[in-house]
Amino acid sequence: MTSVKAYAAQAADKPLAPFSIDRREPGPDDVEIKILYCGVCHSDIHTARGEWGGTVYPAVPGHEIVGKVTRVGENVTRFKEGDTVGVGCFVDSCMHCVNCEADLEQYCLNGHTQTYNSLTQDKQSITLGGYSSHIVVTQHFVLSVSDKLPLEKVAPLLCAGITTYSPLRHWNVKAGDKLAVVGLGGLGHMAVKLAASMGAEVTMLSRSKSKEKDASELGAHHFKLTTDKDTMAELAGSFDIIINTVSAQHDYNEYLNLLKTDGVMVLLGAPPQPTPVGAFPLIMGRRTLAGSLVGGIKETQEMLDYCAEHNITSDVEVISIDKINEAYERTLAGDVHYRFVIDMATL
Repeated sequence: MTSVKAYAAQAADKPLAPFSIDRREPGPDDVEIKILYCGVCHSDIHTARGEWGGTVYPAVPGHEIVGKVTRVGENVTRFKEGDTVGVGCFVDSCMHCVNCEADLEQYCLNGHTQTYNSLTQDKQSITLGGYSSHIVVTQHFVLSVSDKLPLEKVAPLLCAGITTYSPLRHWNVKAGDKLAVVGLGGLGHMAVKLAASMGAEVTMLSRSKSKEKDASELGAHHFKLTTDKDTMAELAGSFDIIINTVSAQHDYNEYLNLLKTDGVMVLLGAPPQPTPVGAFPLIMGRRTLAGSLVGGIKETQEMLDYCAEHNITSDVEVISIDKINEAYERTLAGDVHYRFVIDMATL
């Protein structure tokens, strides 16, 4: 074991604070990574504050990790010391179920191991995440990162990027498709950038007129206020696909009516309470309500390569680690454009 610096929540009602954790020595298939940047995801806050239940303390959040390889195990062939790499939302899975064999490790039928606050596959320990100086990950779950792009802006691609890229690819978004994005936050701003880069005609659907300028600069072709009943009526039957990133309670039926025949609305946000869905908005247009969870390792690598080729990164505000509790409050208040990223050199 190696002792490394970290920031941890030691109780649901306590702020994150400096903490020392143990990392395993790299095994034959492991890659040790010195973390340079770690993004701040809303799920970090939920976990640190025990809002989803089941948080094991001390909890070290962080799953949008970019860094440099410092050591590799004897069986590691894909990486060497000095390589720039990334780690996303999960660090292990069973590797033998039908989903894992289909490169869908995020849907591992035996339960994947998330990067933090998750039981390891051997059931012997709980994972600790990227708010730390180093992490050790088996090579299959380590991703190559191009040095073409600013690494601090790449970090959120490991969650916000792949979460939006995966449904765009699965539903084959292409030039000429009419696509709407609901909610302009960490996920929404990546959905706009990626969909526009694929040639879709992108409409931003928002409750806030103040988001219009940002939406346009991110690549949206249109901006529509969802609080305007006449506008929503005019948009009925307009879209092939809607990417819904909102995690606050809202009416799905209202948005389902905006889909064309055979259109699909994909949920990426997870409201805290179940949302009633009427049968008629689905039946009358043979519409689909679907969900999507990040992407597998192969698809995540594809996304990183795509973003490097098309010069796509997240819009970020870099902070020092001692500002993490303030960043949590600002995230909850919507005061970030569009992702906080921790400079881990400040740890």
